[in-house]
Amino acid sequence: MADEQEGEKLRTIASRGIPSKDSIYLPPYNSPELRTFQDSNENPTRNIWQLEEVVNFIFPRKYQRKYNEIAVAFLKLLVENTQLSGEQIGKFVSSSSISKATFYNRVLPRLKRIGMIKVERQTIIALESKRKFRPMTISLSKTFGNYLAKIGDSWLAIVDDARSRKQADKQ
Repeated sequence: MADEQEGEKLRTIASRGIPSKDSIYLPPYNSPELRTFQDSNENPTRNIWQLEEVVNFIFPRKYQRKYNEIAVAFLKLLVENTQLSGEQIGKFVSSSSISKATFYNRVLPRLKRIGMIKVERQTIIALESKRKFRPMTISLSKTFGNYLAKIGDSWLAIVDDARSRKQADKQ
């Protein structure tokens, strides 16, 4: 009976699409927004997309210009240092004249969620006041690249397997 009720609930929920916090922007592969990444035989080209081009998949300039600008500026600073303390992040936010709420509630969580950055916290207890505080350290992460590479490699394997089976069937 409980399973039936759960099934009914699932069927009655209206689809609103994928929440923006869980999605990435993929313009058409032949879009003028993208620099060429493959030749006419579908072989990857050797050119590498710059930081701004990669961030555009997460915060598309076309739709989220301010978030894009903040993310690019922050990631440029992080690329220079590879690791930032909470104090350095605070200085970046104040010196860039960006909203703390926008940075800490929108940009930073999204970069963490998709795996571009790694956020680590330490719990420190001050001896004199016995007060806990948790300083933050942010570093670059390869998770985003590994995630997309796994998707890409899996798709290439599926295509190669299908083409080789088709070729074997012809012989």
